[in-house]
Amino acid sequence: MTESAWNNVVLLAICWIGYFALHSALASLAAKRRVAAAWPQLMPYYRLAFNLLASLLILPILWLTYHDPWPTLWRWQGAAAWLSNGLALSALFGFWLSLRSYDMQEFLGLRQLQRNNRKVEDQEHFHLSPFHRYVRHPWYFFGLVLVWTRDMNEATLLSGVFITLYFAIGSRMEEKKLLVYHGDAYRRYMARIPGLIPLPWKSLSAMEAKALVEPRRRD
Repeated sequence: MTESAWNNVVLLAICWIGYFALHSALASLAAKRRVAAAWPQLMPYYRLAFNLLASLLILPILWLTYHDPWPTLWRWQGAAAWLSNGLALSALFGFWLSLRSYDMQEFLGLRQLQRNNRKVEDQEHFHLSPFHRYVRHPWYFFGLVLVWTRDMNEATLLSGVFITLYFAIGSRMEEKKLLVYHGDAYRRYMARIPGLIPLPWKSLSAMEAKALVEPRRRD
């Protein structure tokens, strides 16, 4: 690998590390609480601004990944190409289906703005979609399928490794917040269902999922 190529690899790695570090810091409850304490009038804009910043900052990283013809490491061919593309399409379809189970107005930050919501905590109640009965983070799972079913060069492989690491680490950080929000109900859910990769022997029936999220009756 030439010196120029090494420089590009290092630059891409630094960009991913910086992006994920900033993304995690801004998504943390600590950051939200600081903003809420110092500038409470800004809290209704926090989620929307967070999503816009995340979208804008990833654009130069995508440019670094795809603007140069990096050497190809492997390319899916024949039956493997059909399988990889089929899995990728299935992941896209699954992602589209899963949108129905989320409050996208709140996810994007529009509902907080409309209601002038200044609370730090997310307002969406704990619920389990059909996909959540098999994996705790369906979007991360679909994202991993999309990443690892593509042809790979040095840049996309490096990006795939960083994305996978971030999903693994970021999902744990996200779940710390979910435990704060939902307590024992989410802890019991974590004990039953895998985080990123579905396992055939670990799933919930519709009745089990309903019982898990319903408040336990007091004696």
